[in-house]
Parts: sequence; C-alpha cells; structure tokens
Amino acid sequence: MEGYLGEETIDISKTEYSMYSKEDWVLMWIERYSGIDGSHHKDWLIDQIARIVKGTKIILKVNSWDNGHIKHKEERFSLEDPPEEYWEWVVEMKDGEDGPDTYDYDFGIAP
Repeated sequence: MEGYLGEETIDISKTEYSMYSKEDWVLMWIERYSGIDGSHHKDWLIDQIARIVKGTKIILKVNSWDNGHIKHKEERFSLEDPPEEYWEWVVEMKDGEDGPDTYDYDFGIAP
C-alpha cells in the first residue's frame, strides 16, 4: 500500500521519552517552535510551556507513510487538556487591581 498509512498513539512510558522531566519537555517545545515567526505563534508557545509546567500530559503519535520504495515515520507531539491547576493560573494571570479580568491572557495560535 502506498501513501499515508495512518497515525498511532504511543505510550510514552515505553519510549526513550519516559525519563523526560518537565524541563526536558519545555526545552523540546522551544527547540521545535521558537523559530516560527509571528507574535500569535510566540504567544501559543508561551502558553504551551505554561501548560507543560502546570502538569499537562504529553501525547506522542507516530504517523507513517509508504511511497512504494521507502517507509517513513514521523513523531508528533501534542498536549492533552490541561489540568485545573493550569486554569487557576490563567485566572491569576488575568486578575489585577481592577478585578478578575484586569489583564488579557492570549492563548495564541498554533503554527
């Protein structure tokens, strides 16, 4: 079969990423996404980092292709829905001298 073969969710605990700390994941996100232009993408990266620091779990999916000659696999990382601790932090970020929505919090746009 040629073309896109599909996507498989991988249990991170059974990979070389099982020993990654929050700091390792943050550095990986910075390495992958910090070079993308646009302040809205930078806002997204900052928000992704905040989510990781606040305990959001990482999802690993492997996508596979076969062009008839070469099989190719690509790892793709994303985040699960963030825990309550993250949402509490967002509320704190928006709180200020004029009440609970004194400041905006920009989630950004994924690249």
